[in-house]
Amino acid sequence: MKQIEQHACFGGSQEVWQHASSTLGCDMDFAVYLPPQAKQGPCPVLYWLSGLTCNEQNFITKAGAQAYAAQHGIIVVAPDTSPRGEGVANDEAYDLGQGAGFYLNATREPWAAHYRMYDYIVQELPALVDAHFPTTTARGISGHSMGGHGALVIALRNPGMFRSVSAFSPIVAPSQVPWGEKAFSAYLGDDREAWLEWDATALVAKATERLPLLVDQGDADNFLETQLKPHLLRDACETAGHPLTLRMQRGYDHSYYFIASFIGEHIAHHAKAMQG
Repeated sequence: MKQIEQHACFGGSQEVWQHASSTLGCDMDFAVYLPPQAKQGPCPVLYWLSGLTCNEQNFITKAGAQAYAAQHGIIVVAPDTSPRGEGVANDEAYDLGQGAGFYLNATREPWAAHYRMYDYIVQELPALVDAHFPTTTARGISGHSMGGHGALVIALRNPGMFRSVSAFSPIVAPSQVPWGEKAFSAYLGDDREAWLEWDATALVAKATERLPLLVDQGDADNFLETQLKPHLLRDACETAGHPLTLRMQRGYDHSYYFIASFIGEHIAHHAKAMQG
């Protein structure tokens, strides 16, 4: 663990740390915001997963989450979106390879050697965070776009690990849209049945925990009809009887302006669940 950034922020500390990841086989950076309450004792942790092309910087510099995290006394951890480095497989396209890990465990080469973001988020990163920062056992998870997909899938696959989950503009059915079809074909192969283990609309049907889902989606999002299709999650949740709050926000697009507009409500949602 090596600290590479530290900034005083709303009475707390916005930091970026680097470590050698045994799961991913490369050095990884992750951001952590420590609210002022962390100086007095342990705080709950909200994990934020970013979308395609992002790293740990996008959320901490654009979302404005620190003020709300300080208000509620929540640690916010924002990892990178994929393994990185010269020895890590990559692709020229923005939606595959570095910056596009899709929060799954790849099974096909050349991706399988490094692309295990699911294991990293579920196992290695929480263990590292709990060992080095003043955390309680209460966790929440959220994310945007590809990261929204990751947040929903990870929460649904790990009952009891999180007390809350939310997402902005998530890819709810990656096995049915171009982004997911491209990534899943590369990372997992052609067996579409195997893809369903990484698809939130399929996972809600067999979920053993009814963790309420909070999803915000802008109705002016240019990816709405082709890549996101939130109605598929709504239909799956209605069929399964899984609690979902899907809020279509009029006039909002896919950008961080959208996230910044509602991140305070999401952090309040997580705070209520984690501190209640």
